[in-house]
Order: sequence, then C-alpha cells, then structure tokens
Amino acid sequence: MTFWLATSALAAAVAVLIALALLRRRSGGRDRAEYDIAVYRDQLASVENDLARGVIGEDAAERTRTEIARRILDADRARAGEAHGEAPRWLSLAAAGAVAVLLVGGGAALYLREGVPGYGDLPLKARLAASAEFHDTRPSQAEAEKEAAARAPDRPAPDPRHVELVEKLRKAMEERPDDPRGFQLLAQNEAALGNFPEARAAQERLIALKGDTATAGDYADYADILVTAAGGYVSPEAEAAIGQTLKRDPKNGVALYYLGAMELQIGRPDRAFQIWRTVLENSPADAPWVAPIQAQIADAATRAGVDYTPAPAAAAPRGPSAADMQAAGQMTPEARAEMIRNMVAGLSERLNSQGGTPAEWAQLITALGVLGESEQATAALDKAQQAYAGNDAALAQIGEAATRAGLTQ
Repeated sequence: MTFWLATSALAAAVAVLIALALLRRRSGGRDRAEYDIAVYRDQLASVENDLARGVIGEDAAERTRTEIARRILDADRARAGEAHGEAPRWLSLAAAGAVAVLLVGGGAALYLREGVPGYGDLPLKARLAASAEFHDTRPSQAEAEKEAAARAPDRPAPDPRHVELVEKLRKAMEERPDDPRGFQLLAQNEAALGNFPEARAAQERLIALKGDTATAGDYADYADILVTAAGGYVSPEAEAAIGQTLKRDPKNGVALYYLGAMELQIGRPDRAFQIWRTVLENSPADAPWVAPIQAQIADAATRAGVDYTPAPAAAAPRGPSAADMQAAGQMTPEARAEMIRNMVAGLSERLNSQGGTPAEWAQLITALGVLGESEQATAALDKAQQAYAGNDAALAQIGEAATRAGLTQ
C-alpha cells in the first residue's frame, strides 16, 4: 500500500503542475500592449501641453499626433490578436484532465501489466542472503527424484533386446563385483533405459572401485546421472560430484554447464552468466554442452542485467588438410606412420577433454583399431557410448566403427 500511495502522489503532483501550465493564460503580450497604449496616451497629452505653451507649432503637433495614433492602433491590434490566440478555457480544462488520467491511470495500468504488484522491495543484500539460504536448504537428491518421477511423462517401451542385454549385464556384474568397466557399461545402459537409481548405484560402484584413480569423466558422468534423474535440478549431491569433477579437470565442459545451471536455480544469474560465457568462448562449436548453454545464456544475461550477444564458438579442428595429405605422400612409411599417430593422439586428446560428434568418435575408434591400439580404442568406445547414451542413431554409428576396429563381432 505504501508503494501505491507514494507513486500515486508523485503522479498526481506531476499532473497538477502540467495542468497549471495549461490553464495559466498567456497574458504577457496583452500586459505589454496595455502598457504601450498608456504610454502613447501620455505622449498625446504631452503634445497638447507643448502646443498650448507654444513650445511646438500646429504642424509639428499634428505630425506627432498622427505618429502616436498609428502606434496606438498597432498596440491595440497586438492586444486583440493575443487575446484571439488563447485556447478556450474548456479546452484547457479537458487537456489538463486528459494529462491527469494518462499519468495516473496509464502509469498504474502499465505497472499492473509489466510489474509485480504486491511484491516487496528486495535489495541486493537481501537477494544474496536469500540465494545463500536456498543453496544451503534446497531439496536433496532423493526429494528431487521423487518429485521428478511424479511429473515425468510416460516413457516409450524400451527395445526388448536392450532390456534383455541389460539384464544379462546385471547378472554378470553380480558374478564380477570388482569389474570397473562392467559397472561403467551397466551405468550407461541403465541410464539409457531410464533406470536412474540403478544407474546411480552402478556409477557409485565404479567410482568406489577406482578410488583415487577415478577420473573427472567418471564424476562428470555421475553428476549427469544425478541431474537427469532429478529432472534437470542440480541437487547438493550433484553439486558435490561437480566439485570432484572440476577438482580433477577445471575446464570440464559438462561440469561447468551444470555448475552454471545450479547458480541459475539458486538465484545467482550473474554467476551462471560468467561461467557459461567463459565456457562458450573456449569451446568448439560442436561440443555437446554448447547448445544447451546457448539456449539459456541470453536469459541469464538479462536477469544479471548484462547486455550480451554470444560470440560464435570456436570451430573444432577437423583432421588433416589437403596440404597434410600431400606432405604425407612424400614421406617415408615410418615418418607417415608417426604423423598419423600424432594426428590420432591430437584427436583423442580433444575428444576426451572437449567431447565431439559421433562421426569424430567413430573416426577415432577406427583409427585406433587400425593402429592396433585396442585398449585405447576400447576406452574411446566406452567414452563415446557414454556421451551418446540414449541416442540410437549415434550409437549405431559408433558401433559400426567399433566393428571395423575389431572390438565387437
């Protein structure tokens, strides 16, 4: 109520000032004309006195009377013209009323449409305190999963063959409880089927088996499972997994994306914007986290009060150029093999740190298989399948590469 009283009083005061200006008669011109006429009449009287005393003659007196009379007529016309140019009083009153309605009523209508009636003022200090409190008291992973499951749409029935394979993998893991790679595959496939509690348990087992050797990718995959299970919400448990990821790899794109999402969820769009802007400016255009960041960073920037247009993401290198191929043709077999290994190593490093398209993963798996690096090819296959879990087309392309590399039958 205090807000409405203050704004209404301010609008009314402005309306009154404008109305007074409209109603005030512009009488400055008339006052001057009246003054001039009075002066000219005094001058006529002076002429008659001078003529009576013999100071001037009749001819001079007549010429002076004529000139003064002309000036009186001019002043009288000016006075009549000024009075004729004034707006009628009823029109001034109508204009003043329209201004008052526009300022008071229009301002209230605009606020009701664009503002938030009844919402109290929230200074920056209070907003930051509220954000910190929500961060510390926000729902747990279990609460978020329960809520997400209640509002989740029905999933299409999975492929029976996939379900059968996952069931076999579960039984195999019961017999091999110390097989990290088996639990990695189990976590990926359980997540692909939407069995998030089972996927989370498998990934936790994988991390426990690896212990101190668990990688940033392992924790990033764990965070991804948690966030997906919670319907996109970043819980305290997911935040802890993100922290473990960034501890091992401060530039991990998946973890930084989810960290920005968490900052946005707790009311800190300023932090989310800064995180996402840095990620965008240092990621290749086809990195899997670029598209979701681009879809949300404009809103984060607006909420943070920043005028920002995302710069195009850096293009990822695409392999050997025509010049590289020509140079390779002139090399010895040993030198050519070394160059190929260097290129494959560079592709592997980029995909493992930044991610890539299914075609790039397939290219890497095939190349490693041809070079006889079966262990690295298998690791690349696992990483690619994890990155595109649930994407049947991508998995098919990656699977074909695995077959060419001799990893599957």
